[in-house]
Amino acid sequence: MPPAGYDGDMASITVRYFAAAAEAAGREEEVWAFPSEATLDELRSALAGRYGDGMLRVLRTGSFLIDGTVRRDGGPIGGGTVDVLPAFAGG
Repeated sequence: MPPAGYDGDMASITVRYFAAAAEAAGREEEVWAFPSEATLDELRSALAGRYGDGMLRVLRTGSFLIDGTVRRDGGPIGGGTVDVLPAFAGG
């Protein structure tokens, strides 16, 4: 999902979806191509654009696990694997 006209370095990011996120996406995993300096905010925007309201609900309350670290900020993704996690009851 690079921006139109982007000609910089690209990175492949494996995005895995769990529970309500998988339901919203209609899949459990896929590979996305992003500029190597892509941010979590850019991924959020791309997910919402591709999957709509169901994914928006997940993104509002959920979190991301990026290469084993829980993240909610909008900073750089850094590559590898991103797990999209809905809010879970019981903490």
